[in-house]
Amino acid sequence: MKILERIGHRVLTYVGEMGRMLIFVLSSFAWLLRPPLRVVQIVKQVHFIGYKSTFVVVLTAGFTGMVLALQGYYSLRKFGSEGLLGSAVALSMIRELGPVLAALMVTARAGSAMTAEIGIMRITEQIDALDTMAINPLQYLIVPKLVAGLIGVPLLVAIFDVIGIYGGYLVGVDLLGVNAGSYWNSIESAVEWKDVYGGILKSISFGLIVSWVCCYKGFYTRMSAEGLGAATTEAVVLSSVLILVWDYFLTSVLL
Repeated sequence: MKILERIGHRVLTYVGEMGRMLIFVLSSFAWLLRPPLRVVQIVKQVHFIGYKSTFVVVLTAGFTGMVLALQGYYSLRKFGSEGLLGSAVALSMIRELGPVLAALMVTARAGSAMTAEIGIMRITEQIDALDTMAINPLQYLIVPKLVAGLIGVPLLVAIFDVIGIYGGYLVGVDLLGVNAGSYWNSIESAVEWKDVYGGILKSISFGLIVSWVCCYKGFYTRMSAEGLGAATTEAVVLSSVLILVWDYFLTSVLL
């Protein structure tokens, strides 16, 4: 019975946490519909999440495309299909690797920083000070980050896809000798608009997941330095796991 009690307690704890997270994000979007719309804060967060993550996203995208081209070339050469290298790289980037890897990079760079920033404000009672001044913390702190995640991550995914395809071009055409015309022609013939739409949908949902989880963990940080470290770790791990799990469900629906 003690084992069953522990299992039940753990399940109820997880269910309660999921409910609090849902109420958190719904309340945040409800405050988005109420004036004033803090445009300056949203622009600052788009700059932080999007622009400042560009370098690591471009670097990751370039080498991902290169590795895809290198591995794909030697696999396709066994079947005499080197001309399909462009489509293999482009579809892999647009459908899966672009949205997932870009979101993971944003989680590692911007998500952890968001959690730490909000967590420090919680520990130093700055969030309580906002309440005292009749400023809703969700509207002032959380809403701009959620909106910025919905805007910034899709833009980064688009950059990731383009850089990854060109990285594959450099390795496949310039290094391995694949015909440039066949590389681009295979991309044009293989990539359809539904692939692009699927990548956009994934990037938007991943942007929401990253900003939602990281803001939630920071907002409810325990009042200690140890609690701040634990919240940052939990935010990065949970965001990464949810991105991979949600990617599977979206892929199974969109196929």
